[in-house]
Amino acid sequence: MTVTQREIELKLELARPAMQRLRTEPAPQGFAVGRAATRTLRSIYFDNADRALRKAKWSLRVRKVGRAWIQTVKAGTGVKGGMSKPREEEAPVAGPAPDLTRIADPGLREGLWRLVAGLPLEPVFETVMKRTTRIFETEDGSVIEMALDAGEIRAGERVAPLFEAELELKQGRPADLFRLAGALSGTAIARFSALTKAGRGYALASGEAPAVKARTATDVDLDPATDTAETAFRAILVSCMDQIAANRDVTLDSDAPEGPHQLRVGLRRLRSALKVHHALLERDVRADLDTAARDLANRVGDLRDLDVLAGEIVAPAAGFAPQALAADRLAGLVLSGREKARVALRAALLDPSVNALLFRIGALAEGDGRKLPGTGNEAAAPGDAVSPAAAPRAGAVSAGDTPLAEFASAALDKRWKAAARLAARIEELTLEERHDLRKELKKLRYAVEFFRPAFAARKVKPFLSRLKTLQDVFGYLNDVVMAGRLADIATSGQGKQPAATLLAAGFVMGWHEARAEHAWESARALWDETRRVRKFWRDR
Repeated sequence: MTVTQREIELKLELARPAMQRLRTEPAPQGFAVGRAATRTLRSIYFDNADRALRKAKWSLRVRKVGRAWIQTVKAGTGVKGGMSKPREEEAPVAGPAPDLTRIADPGLREGLWRLVAGLPLEPVFETVMKRTTRIFETEDGSVIEMALDAGEIRAGERVAPLFEAELELKQGRPADLFRLAGALSGTAIARFSALTKAGRGYALASGEAPAVKARTATDVDLDPATDTAETAFRAILVSCMDQIAANRDVTLDSDAPEGPHQLRVGLRRLRSALKVHHALLERDVRADLDTAARDLANRVGDLRDLDVLAGEIVAPAAGFAPQALAADRLAGLVLSGREKARVALRAALLDPSVNALLFRIGALAEGDGRKLPGTGNEAAAPGDAVSPAAAPRAGAVSAGDTPLAEFASAALDKRWKAAARLAARIEELTLEERHDLRKELKKLRYAVEFFRPAFAARKVKPFLSRLKTLQDVFGYLNDVVMAGRLADIATSGQGKQPAATLLAAGFVMGWHEARAEHAWESARALWDETRRVRKFWRDR
């Protein structure tokens, strides 16, 4: 008998103590759980010599379950925001080798044959693990299998430990995966898995070191012909969640400045998305999420600001400072403060509140209709109150049902007007107002990037290019204002040459302020050019 289905899983990496806690943790409120069952599993993964399956994000394994061998083929094995949604099929086979004739689904069978291209299949790696399974159920019918895997991945002489929780939706709403994860104490500081077991196995087999690389924002996959405001919002939330989760891990594992930078960008994108789509959210839900994102962004900002001071403010100017000004000592004080901020941020990133935020975003993105009033897609769960403000008027089309292009055009127009109102007085803006204009330009840029798939690329590109350049100039101007912190940093240090260190801070600030005057002239000219660029969202 074969089974073909779309697997929906939330994958989390765990430490051993968390794994042990999850094996016995009681069911949270709103869930019931059955008795745990533990068994040993051995899985052998196959590919051809060209590693064609890996390149195509497919996997083929044969797993020993008791005395039986089960073959599983999966297509689309990538992980985004901890979620994996491959198409898969299982079938029994005679032994520890694949049998492609047992694949009943024509699409999977023919696709696999094309990828293999006649080359023989060979074992690449295997996993050996103890799996503890627990089945959770909600009152309204969702069924979730939590598989706790403890063991190792083996590829020749190479061995890597494996501790992972997989929450697989057997029935019901994907949002309940995140609801369950958020309610269990054992997942409070778990990390979203960046790779499937197959992905880790291939990396181990090839001797690749785990990638520690900052995740930039990528285009959201939207289709203007079919997507609505609601479906676009859900896709945007997944993009934000993925960026935040990935760069949280980079910041924990690496000292590279790009990690905190992209983490803060992800949090700002999330806040912009919440603001742009405010009509789709209950007010208290939006406020709670925005507050949590803002507070975390402020913590990240403490380190990011010191990264900027060290690398983009002090370092460029220090080479021009007279030796007597102790610019090296100033740089050392900034770096010392940065290390303290890094320690504080890493502690904050291991606080359960971070995962609480990510799990809430995930539930919203995966269709928690109780948080999107009036979308008409899902009924409220038993016991949930529906506020009068959330209910759509009879015969009215909810905001969530608005076609993507229509919603995007209105949202971009609103963001443009907010920036243009401030920029109309660009010659007389105070420092605080310049900062406000910079923030409005950021919100506009994020909105353009969210919705760019809804418009012709040739129309979006010129506008976005100028907007990025303008934002970079305003970013530098803001960094120069932030350089005023150097005076406090210089006087906070103990030891020799306090006066020379303070003079070095004054030199650095003056060096950048001289350049800021030129940058400000550029900003005014760039705004004038941007103001004249065609507003692509109005060409409908």
